[in-house]
Amino acid sequence: MSLNSKNAVENMLAEIASEVIYTSDYIGKDRLDERVMAAMAEVPRDAFVPDDLKASAFYNGPLPIGHGQTISQPYIVALMTDLLAAQPEHRILEVGTGSGYQAAILSRLCDKVYSMDVVPPLVASARKCLDQLGYDNIELKSGNGYLGWPEHAPFDGIIVTAAAETIPRALTDQLKSGGRLVIPVGPPYGYQQLKVVSKDKQNRLDTHTVLGVAFVPMVDRPADEPGSDK
Repeated sequence: MSLNSKNAVENMLAEIASEVIYTSDYIGKDRLDERVMAAMAEVPRDAFVPDDLKASAFYNGPLPIGHGQTISQPYIVALMTDLLAAQPEHRILEVGTGSGYQAAILSRLCDKVYSMDVVPPLVASARKCLDQLGYDNIELKSGNGYLGWPEHAPFDGIIVTAAAETIPRALTDQLKSGGRLVIPVGPPYGYQQLKVVSKDKQNRLDTHTVLGVAFVPMVDRPADEPGSDK
């Protein structure tokens, strides 16, 4: 890593830490898990953005990645990852692969990541990037995120990186007892809230609202996309 890149990463981490303190009344903590911050430091965010935006890769804001999609703000990536509370033995489902950045972060924290996206070209480009970087515990496919990935369910955690108007029943059904679902909920380009859904040992659901967010909408399409891309 070059000195400039190292400085950019350190600045990104400092901005995340500052945002955490600023929003501490909402998120209920003034620092994130050290494992999460270490993953944010390790994964090269600039590898997951278009070439013409690499100079802005470590800026604490979202960036376009094509097909009407974005790579989320680093603070939001870190916060959602922290809320998911992934453990080394966990199997995680991500709905909304995008550039592959969130999947790469999760892969440093758990045993296996299953990531899906409704846009096939994004899945293909994410797969190429993840392979080049050597992240070998991530399986991708193109498909309808509202339906989840039942073949690999149940999951210890599920993270959704696009806003659903309501919490999809298929996703809560595919969550293990004791698991968590982290998802933005709200109308397309309207007021959205980041929510954490916890499933207890009796499979009862408890939903907690964290803070207001802004995500691209989650698209509901027939599950007629190509299959998994390992």
